[in-house]
Amino acid sequence: MKNLICPISDQRINEQVTRFNAMFAICTIVLAFVLNWVLLLVFLMADFFIRAFTEIKFSPISFASHYLSNALNLPLKLIDKAPKVFAARLGFLMTAVITILFVFKLSLASLIVAGILIFFATLEFLFAICVGCMIYNYLVLPFYKK
Repeated sequence: MKNLICPISDQRINEQVTRFNAMFAICTIVLAFVLNWVLLLVFLMADFFIRAFTEIKFSPISFASHYLSNALNLPLKLIDKAPKVFAARLGFLMTAVITILFVFKLSLASLIVAGILIFFATLEFLFAICVGCMIYNYLVLPFYKK
């Protein structure tokens, strides 16, 4: 894991917030399936979109994550923002696929993709393991090497 090459930037974000973002994503996906409510998936997709493709400082979930981190008085741990933006783009793509499959009543397929996203988010939430870095390193970076 130490030799992974992640996208880098000069911007930093609080790792505690990204871990809470993952927790909220897990809860939103599970709740969407339990309640059979596609609007929660659309909400999550929009949230990922805001984090991945806009300059808006807070998405609804990241606002809640900042609030929770501050309320719990957790220590600030700054990490590079670029890998988390790449991971948010993957989250957006996966949530879009889940939503489309969900709308077309392809329940098993949507559950499988949701399970994969939940697994990735669980690794981030519990262990601060960014699967986005791994995907970037092995599937994206080789196409950019000269």
